[in-house]
Amino acid sequence: MKKTRASWSGSVAFVLAAAASAIGLGNLWRFPYLAARYGGGIFIAVYLALSLTLGFVLLVTEIAIGRYARQSQLTAFGELGHPKWNFLGVLATLVPLFILPYYNVIGGWVVRYFAAYAGTAFAVIAPAADPKAFFDAFVAAPWAPFVAMCVFTAAVLVVIVLGVKNGIEKANLVLVPALLAMAVALSVYVATLPGAGAGIRYYLVPDFSSCDNVGKVVLGAMGQMFYSLSLAMGIMITYGSYMRRRDSVPKAAVRIVAADTFVAVLSGFMIIPVVVVFASAGAAEGGRVAIDAGPGLMFETLPKVFLSLGAAGPWIGLFFFTLVLFAALTSAISMTEALVAAVCDFFKTSRGKSVAVIGVWSVAVGALSAFGYGRWSSLKFFGLPPLDFFDTSMNILTPIVAALICVFVGWILSPKRILAECQRSGERVGFRLFYVIMVRFVAPILIGAILVSEVCRCLGIGGWTI
Repeated sequence: MKKTRASWSGSVAFVLAAAASAIGLGNLWRFPYLAARYGGGIFIAVYLALSLTLGFVLLVTEIAIGRYARQSQLTAFGELGHPKWNFLGVLATLVPLFILPYYNVIGGWVVRYFAAYAGTAFAVIAPAADPKAFFDAFVAAPWAPFVAMCVFTAAVLVVIVLGVKNGIEKANLVLVPALLAMAVALSVYVATLPGAGAGIRYYLVPDFSSCDNVGKVVLGAMGQMFYSLSLAMGIMITYGSYMRRRDSVPKAAVRIVAADTFVAVLSGFMIIPVVVVFASAGAAEGGRVAIDAGPGLMFETLPKVFLSLGAAGPWIGLFFFTLVLFAALTSAISMTEALVAAVCDFFKTSRGKSVAVIGVWSVAVGALSAFGYGRWSSLKFFGLPPLDFFDTSMNILTPIVAALICVFVGWILSPKRILAECQRSGERVGFRLFYVIMVRFVAPILIGAILVSEVCRCLGIGGWTI
């Protein structure tokens, strides 16, 4: 007897879960950097246009594959009647398999900063006088990064072991609204700071003088949209497999894009004005402020800003890192679920055993990155610390998976199968021609451009950076 598959309680639960996956650290530490670098309002407009076209098509494709197959990414392609393409499911599973361990390490960093700001806000500990020195000392500490990673990983596994409805759905019902509320509140607070108006104009007003390379603006926006929406990671296929037949796939995709874009743009309101006002990210560069990206922005630049806010700084820092912690948790939950579901589907085993397997894997492989700047700092892969190596490798593998999915759907499976799945809810699909053209021709070319840019960046060809 075939086991009944878990399902979301409704379309709202599915959209919340998918949006929670999309709203991760990438929105908070990469979108503001790219917007500041590539013309403010110009970058936002390009990002929105790409999200509503390429992002929408890829989301619809992955969600529909999952719902039709009722399987995770590892076994879904075989269920579609093309067993020779099972390798694509393996590749799609490798992405979260190697992203999750180092993402949990970064989640552990967030836990440490949350605890530090909580202690400072309640006057238990003194604030760090030098944020960069604090960060460098923490990541190089003998055990602290590993312990913090384990705490973060344990919190994620507790949610996953409770299941789809009782764990993921209920967690997102709390985390996502809280995250959105905090983001709005923090943005409002930033807008009230003296001089914030200039920072907001800097963020929103298009600056054509900084867009000397249109290709980089488009590729930057496309790459950010691609990773922000959790595409080609197996997540949307897995979450789609829990979707009810009567719920609309296209409407869900639009809502996910809207939620992701809203938080991405909001992150700019939270971060760019304060960095501009307090000039904490460095000197101006060609008329634009040189805002750090990634951990540099999150763990060094912004703590400098909070330090300059006086007595309010620790509380604003605590508020901000609570938001960041929620964003990190929601994304880690989705990646973990994609892997747990893959183990369950492939080995026909229980959720509890699958969670244990993925938990052990996450901690074991995550240890490489957790100790990579400290006790195992001599360990390098192609000259890179483990965390940087895994991040770089996955940035290359992800567009390969996405391009192959487009080729599979466009030329092997047939776009009609995806469009038919979109019509299961009884609604008329009015984007048939647009979808066929995008998935067969446009999407593979655009994704190929992302892949080429990532390879060039990694190899340092032509000084290429985004």
